[in-house]
Amino acid sequence: MNYSVSSEVGRLRQVILHRPGQEMARLTPSNKDSLLFDDVLWLEQAQREHDEFAKVLRSQGAEVLYLNQLLADTVAIPEAKEYVLSRVIDERVFGIDGVAALRGYTDNLSNQDLADYLIAGMTKRELLEVMPEPKSMDIQFMDIDDMVLNPLPNHLFTRDTSCWLYDGVSINSMAMPARQRETISFEAIYRWHPSFASSTHKFWGYGTVEGRATIEGGDVLVIGNGALLIGMSERTTPMGVERLARRLFKEGSAKTVVAVQLPKQRALMHLDTAMTMLDQESFVRFGGLGDRVTWVLKPSGENDISMKRHDPEDFSAVIAEALGLPSIRIITPPQDSLTAEREQWNDACNLLAVAPGVVVGYERNVKTSDYLRSLGFEVLDTPGAELGRGRGGPRCMSCPTLRDPL
Repeated sequence: MNYSVSSEVGRLRQVILHRPGQEMARLTPSNKDSLLFDDVLWLEQAQREHDEFAKVLRSQGAEVLYLNQLLADTVAIPEAKEYVLSRVIDERVFGIDGVAALRGYTDNLSNQDLADYLIAGMTKRELLEVMPEPKSMDIQFMDIDDMVLNPLPNHLFTRDTSCWLYDGVSINSMAMPARQRETISFEAIYRWHPSFASSTHKFWGYGTVEGRATIEGGDVLVIGNGALLIGMSERTTPMGVERLARRLFKEGSAKTVVAVQLPKQRALMHLDTAMTMLDQESFVRFGGLGDRVTWVLKPSGENDISMKRHDPEDFSAVIAEALGLPSIRIITPPQDSLTAEREQWNDACNLLAVAPGVVVGYERNVKTSDYLRSLGFEVLDTPGAELGRGRGGPRCMSCPTLRDPL
């Protein structure tokens, strides 16, 4: 199979999700901030809600792949297993003796148990249940319930760590240390998993943070016609946008990148928390965002690019031109400021299109969904009372790998 995502709204055929697991049980009131969560989730309810989300996607003809299973299949390949473990269990973190002890443990785990370990992490208490305390200064100085290996609860948001852009995949350079280890698993999956190893897809990035050049998938919209709409947010930097644009242009895989200057604040951490695509010419947008300054990047000669700044009043026209359309429709639900702020906090505009004009959204965002339905869009409800505590909606929780072309 050759993977391709050439739009935000083509019929969704395959998607990677991560069903929340033991890593969520690691969240506490004292560590949630460092792990980038605003609240502690009720795991069992979050799992029930996630299962309903996956059920909705399957009902629309999408094949659901689970990250945990993909990783277990990948580490069954010796080269991939060594690649992952040599980067996760690092001498610079655990010391020589710590690495020897942890590798002695992980090398003998089953593939599924190893995948669980890599995502859920391990406490010192759990470590001492399976081995004597290693002669590692790092581990020796830990309290009994400290994390020897930190959990990765943000794997729930598979959109951010990697995103498919036309004929390739970007394994993204994540801005926050709590998420940077996520890229190791995705790179291994895309390089060695049998489903992806035989594909001819290109790689636009490998997850390594390069100076200030960070980018996350929640900021990247594949709007079609060889164009991308990318938010420059608290997580995605101008250099991250430029680096990605240059790679796409060099391969001829994209012809326009429209970079949107966003406020750098938690409630608008990514572009897709405030604006997503509904069909080939329509977007829904949080009223508090408004028109923004944009930068249009295009290839210019051999290995060069042009950059042009546009004022906020040109926002719609810039996107329409990138799409090759005379105009676009940006829909802002008519709400009072209190309702708009509440629904934006609950990811009302973070919608996942499964086909043109058919989107999945949290059932709690009644006002936004009802307004979209009144305009002729089909909104498929999915529960999100618990999942939404992670500050991510259906688009955040999904990494499409295959869509039908429009």
